Amino acid sequence: MRTLDNIEVDITVELGATTMPIHHLLRMGRGAVIELDATEHDPLNIYANNVLIAHGEVSVDEGYLRVQVTQKAQRRL
Repeated sequence: MRTLDNIEVDITVELGATTMPIHHLLRMGRGAVIELDATEHDPLNIYANNVLIAHGEVSVDEGYLRVQVTQKAQRRL
């Protein structure tokens, strides 16, 4: 099991997504709001090395953001 200690995995949590022209993005300043295609009640997508592995929800616990896994993603072959 010690060999597993050195394996690196990139975890990404996706809150939502949007598409916009790059010139709109470059004009945005501090405090700008980007609208996403999801609401606060929609499940989050959780990726490991860019592969969808689970869905979850976000909450705040003692001042920290927490992501809780609620469902394992279905694997596609």
